[in-house]
Parts: sequence; structure tokens; C-alpha cells
Amino acid sequence: MKFYYYLFLIFQTAIAQKGTISGVVQNAANDKPLENVNIFNIGSIKGTITKENGTFEIDAEVNDSLYFSYLGFKPFKARVTNDWVKYGNIVIKLTELGIALEEVVVSSHGLTGFVEIDAKNIPVYTNRNAYAITGLNKRYEGGSKEASGFTKTVNAIFNPITSIYNLFNKKSTELKRLRRIKDDEQIRNLLLTKVDRETLVALTGIEKVDLDEILLNCSYSKDYIETANDLQILDAISNCYEEYKVLNR
Repeated sequence: MKFYYYLFLIFQTAIAQKGTISGVVQNAANDKPLENVNIFNIGSIKGTITKENGTFEIDAEVNDSLYFSYLGFKPFKARVTNDWVKYGNIVIKLTELGIALEEVVVSSHGLTGFVEIDAKNIPVYTNRNAYAITGLNKRYEGGSKEASGFTKTVNAIFNPITSIYNLFNKKSTELKRLRRIKDDEQIRNLLLTKVDRETLVALTGIEKVDLDEILLNCSYSKDYIETANDLQILDAISNCYEEYKVLNR
């Protein structure tokens, strides 16, 4: 009898480890519900948004990390606990950026610190100095119109000793997620409005300093890295990685 009882407990625990969890997202300042908050399960790269009353449901397992992002509010990451999966609702409170940040630094690019405004002023590069190489997927942005731009680009992607080789190998697990992240329309729409790299870092697991180093070694200019929106950065790294894999075969 004890044996069957233990089996029952194991079965019950397994059920409690995963399922559809629910909750409500509120403004921490006044407890009002927030509609259309982006919520992503970082592990499964699946997302949802909150309803008009702030409620949401999403598939998750214990120890999954959920990432909450909303325009004008500080992003928040929550770990899924066994009690959350087993018992349901939890309240998530987001803090407005004006409250979360002690000061806003206005950069040389004229950013105000408010995403709704800055997203409209994000540069969109449609006429960069880029080079296409037959057999590869996309273009490389040379960063300048000097004659050496093309040479630098070719050397960067064909030189097996370059640090990009070590970077891609060191970050292979995170980089394998890029295709799934890149193909999610909800994530793409969110990253299009972002310039702070916070959401990109959370979703990819790659630190900002490593994102910058990858792009520099792929011959993207510092100007592009500093001013491109998060979606452009995601696409640039993804394209660079896909081409690296082709050349590394």
C-alpha cells in the first residue's frame, strides 16, 4: 500500500510541476490593472498579453522565468514556483520608469528616456554601406564608405582566428535560441520599440557587452550598435550567426 501511495505522490508532484498558470498585472503606484502587457516564458519562447482587466494565462513549468514588459514601465522577471503552478493566481506589480529611475540621462541621440517617444525617433537604417557575399544569407554593414570597408568585412567573417569564433562557441546555447526568438511576431513587435537592450538580454541570455562585441566582430559600426533598435540588433546578430555556421561547416 505504501508503494502505491508513494507512486501517487510522485504523480501528483509531476502534475504540479507544469501547467497553465494565471495572474494579474497591476500598476504598483495605484493597483490599477495594466492591459496589453507583454509576457514571455523565456525558456519556451512563448508569450501572451494581459487582458483589459490585467489578467493573463500562460503555459509554464516550475523554475521557468517569465519576463514582463510594458511601455513606460520597468521590465520585471518572475520565477515560476510550484505553489504558483498548483494554486493559480499571483499579482505582478510593475513600476513606472519615472519612479523606478532616479534620473534620466539625455544622450546625444536626443532620447528622452520615455519609450513611447523615443521609439518614434529610433533611426531606421535603409541605406547603410553593406556588402553581400554570394552564398550567404544577408548583408554585412561595413560601418564606413572607405575602400577598406569591404576588406574588413571579408576578413571578419572568413578569418577563423577572429574572436568571433570563440564568442559564438562560448555562447552556442544562447545563440541557438535566436531563430525561435526572431520568428515570434509578438517579440519582434516589442523589440521594434526598444532601444535599451534589456528585453533582448533577457530573451537571449546574452549580456549587452557580448552583444556589442559580436556585432563589432561582424563589422557593424559603433554608430549602428549605439543607435539601432533592439529588433535591428537581433536581426543583425542572427544573420551574422547563420552565416558563421555556413562558413564553419
